[in-house]
Amino acid sequence: MEINLEILNRKIISCKKCDRLITHCNEIAHIKKKMYITDDYWGKPVPSLGDPNAQVLIVGLAPAAHGANRTGRMFTGDKSGLWLFNALNKFGFSNVKESLSRKDGLKLKNVYITAMVHCAPPKNKPSTEEIDTCSLYLQEEIELLTNLKVIVALGKIAFDGYYKSLKNMGYTWEQNSIKPRFGHGSIFETPDGKTLISSFHPSQQNTQTGKLTREMFDEIFMKIRQILNTNT
Repeated sequence: MEINLEILNRKIISCKKCDRLITHCNEIAHIKKKMYITDDYWGKPVPSLGDPNAQVLIVGLAPAAHGANRTGRMFTGDKSGLWLFNALNKFGFSNVKESLSRKDGLKLKNVYITAMVHCAPPKNKPSTEEIDTCSLYLQEEIELLTNLKVIVALGKIAFDGYYKSLKNMGYTWEQNSIKPRFGHGSIFETPDGKTLISSFHPSQQNTQTGKLTREMFDEIFMKIRQILNTNT
């Protein structure tokens, strides 16, 4: 299990399928941000991370240009990550409240973190083609993470991407031909026997405007714990 996920992550890191994204990652790593001018930017596809025996999968959008594209680890070194790791720590999935670098001692328990796109996209907006190309890695992760019970999609793109990935894997889950719709805190049963929870992404656009509050985000993780406790 763990070896296969490690091999997959190496494939992700070496991926060069999307020229626009690879070029952008390299440019950002070269130009840098003034406050990180002395940092050695990662500047390539960012691998997934977490517990290979995880029951919970968190699906984000894509690495931030000066966050994961700089640090080389998902949700590490940006404001979204501060929200996510704080919640993971609060509910027992992480040993630290914040993640700043790959060498900060972060350990995840019973959770695995991935994204629809593994390269930082220009203006944080990957194209449909780029999402579809990178979703093949998500499909492999779904197959390798055999203990999964709960999936949390952070944002509509992640929600729609996970839904589409399952369809591409041969699953059909529409009831009465109605497609599941994204909404913060909405819960759906997937055709492969798991639970999908949708959440607003903890982006600055959402958190600074109050569209997503700490209480709202905590409620997502309360639901996760309730589902896991019920299935234990």
